[in-house]
Amino acid sequence: MSTTPAHPFSTATGTDVRVRFCPSPTGTPHVGLVRTAMFNWAYARHTGGKFIFRVEDTDPARDTEESFVQLLEALRWLRLDWDEGVDTGGPHGPYRQSQRYDIYRDVIARLTESGHIYESFATGEEIEARNVSLGRDAKLGYDNFERDLTDAQKAAYRAEGRSPALRLKVPTEDITFDDLVRGEITFPAGSFSDFVVVRPNGHPLYPFVNPVDDALMGVTHVLRGEDLLSSTPRQIALYHALIEIGLTDFVPRFGHLPYVMGDKNKKLSKRDPESNLFLHRERGFIPEGLVNYLSLLGWSLSHDRDVFSIEEMVAAFDVVDVNPNPARFDLKKAESINGDHIRLLEPADFAARLVPYLAAAGIVTEPLTDAERAILDAGAPLIQERIALLGEAPGMLGSLFIAGDALVHEADALASLPANTAEILAASSAALRDIPEADWAHELVHTTLAATLIEGLGLKPRIAFGPLRVAVSGRKVSPPLFESMEILGKTESLARLDRLAVVKPA
Repeated sequence: MSTTPAHPFSTATGTDVRVRFCPSPTGTPHVGLVRTAMFNWAYARHTGGKFIFRVEDTDPARDTEESFVQLLEALRWLRLDWDEGVDTGGPHGPYRQSQRYDIYRDVIARLTESGHIYESFATGEEIEARNVSLGRDAKLGYDNFERDLTDAQKAAYRAEGRSPALRLKVPTEDITFDDLVRGEITFPAGSFSDFVVVRPNGHPLYPFVNPVDDALMGVTHVLRGEDLLSSTPRQIALYHALIEIGLTDFVPRFGHLPYVMGDKNKKLSKRDPESNLFLHRERGFIPEGLVNYLSLLGWSLSHDRDVFSIEEMVAAFDVVDVNPNPARFDLKKAESINGDHIRLLEPADFAARLVPYLAAAGIVTEPLTDAERAILDAGAPLIQERIALLGEAPGMLGSLFIAGDALVHEADALASLPANTAEILAASSAALRDIPEADWAHELVHTTLAATLIEGLGLKPRIAFGPLRVAVSGRKVSPPLFESMEILGKTESLARLDRLAVVKPA
């Protein structure tokens, strides 16, 4: 890590830590992007520092207001609150780059006056031709040859109708920094040349505005994706210039987080369904489960424990413990962990979280009627131990909310029925009719059917109760059979047994 007195790296700890999340509003939030936000948030909460949320919305060709709203929605859904930034405010606003151009123009003027940036008129074709003329590879790039253009040369270019880009003069020595995730990294002198920070049309570029915003907002730790590592020496070079003009007095610490990989160990792209945060929400992930799983993509609480609360994660998280190796998104493991968190919910909380999924499937109304509320309160506990995603609830509970004549028997369920289904249904109906309405409860239903089918007919439980499950729910897999029959009541339960007898006659 640099020890140059004029260009010190941040030494902030504890409450002095300031991190940021600064996405571009393009497309649907990606789980890798969200993982970056989560690690920044967790580090701020762990240290007692500040988490800043700003938006880099200066590319009108790609940025959309819809994506901006989705970013807000994503962070709020995952409960990743921020201390300063969009919609929250703070001392360093505005927090959208599109509203900060006056700030950038002022910094550009100061850097120009100090000689840290200079005018560059060369075109790409001219840079290539110069390399060829000097016996170098045409694609070698810019070689800083315009650093000392005279006023007359600049005037001649302008007379040709050219407008200059602005380039930053980069240091002529090695750039070394201690990456919080990857250790010491050195970019040798000459490994990159003076780079454009402002286009000829006056539009400042990402390698300029991003460090400027970080400097003005006092960001002490930059935790971002590994794909941005190659731009880090340029950012540090700009920081040296910003320190020299008095805009800041330190360079932030950098930590580059590992890639999130998909199938076949390829980087998870926006085209992969697993990358879509909202698709996971639609399928029924809950914030606690998804945050837990995403945190495992590069970090762990301990070597033998995968399931933990957000509070436990915050208490233990330190960016220096992040593994630099790529992490693979394993959907089955994510679902399993989500199921573990579903089982940790209080029953009333679990039932409440099911309502949007049941309503979206047309099973209940919002707000619930009294009858729907009663069925949900009775039915939700039956599936809390059995599902991994809230989106499974409509299939599991739907049969409890509809009239028997609207029940659809699924094809695979009908195909699973044994040859003696009619006998099982007839014997069950006869036995159940003898139970008084007032005594209809799952315990008595169970003992009555067991005595009739298992003891009386000598059937195995799977054969005995399979047809009843299909009759009651229309499915091979359903909530507990006898508890479902209690919720449906005697009349409805018997009607469903009779209906299957008609659908699947002997």
